[in-house]
Amino acid sequence: MVITCQPQESLKEVRRRVTEHAEYGKWELRRSMIYSGGLRRYWLRRRVMRVQRTM
Repeated sequence: MVITCQPQESLKEVRRRVTEHAEYGKWELRRSMIYSGGLRRYWLRRRVMRVQRTM
């Protein structure tokens, strides 16, 4: 999943959006880039959930 944020958005709002996806959507931050115009792009990937056998 890629989240693209405009330069006008506050860092606080962007951080909240990324955190929301990570907490409730089971995503984790893989990579982030800030481009020369101020555009920010965040790449998220699915978190791997390891399940142990109980029997």
